[in-house]
Amino acid sequence: MQEVSEIKKYARKNQVPIMKDDGLDFICNYIREHNVKRILEIGTAIGYSAIQFAKVNPDITVVTIEREIDKVIRAKQNFHDNGLEERITVLNEDALMLENLPGEFDLIFIDAAKAQYIKFFEKFKVNLAPDGVIISDNLSFHGMVEDFSLTKSKDTIRMLKKIKKYVEFLKTNPDYTTEFFTVGDGISVTRKN
Repeated sequence: MQEVSEIKKYARKNQVPIMKDDGLDFICNYIREHNVKRILEIGTAIGYSAIQFAKVNPDITVVTIEREIDKVIRAKQNFHDNGLEERITVLNEDALMLENLPGEFDLIFIDAAKAQYIKFFEKFKVNLAPDGVIISDNLSFHGMVEDFSLTKSKDTIRMLKKIKKYVEFLKTNPDYTTEFFTVGDGISVTRKN
């Protein structure tokens, strides 16, 4: 599975959620413009976004965390096929159970279990470099966060309420400043004050 377009096709066919193109472009531009070198990604899936981030600049390294072993295996293959296994490290762990992740990151990307975003933020903020940012994806969740009537699923509504709570958490957090963007599926960029 060589090409990024092939990974995208595989994701569509196997219903693996991956980033929307404009959201991915937004983050890759951010990485380029802010000279980001070390990235922590929470939620690897099959490695689609980690590959795109690493391809921005040959000096970039990515540590990415994924708890589902079948996705880890697929991601590792994709990293290998793209010649990036030296620059992307995938940890097969539940991110919330991970003990003492060493190092600081210029960018922490949260794109895993939506209901756990506050916990991810609180756990990994210690790994944020002084001028780093935490970027969160799916804050609109296909427009449903703004309009719960778009779904009838009680589970989805529960998750949407958690996303809404996370957005509120970001807006009211006195230690951080967050900008929200309607690009992709709703993205936030958070900086320490």
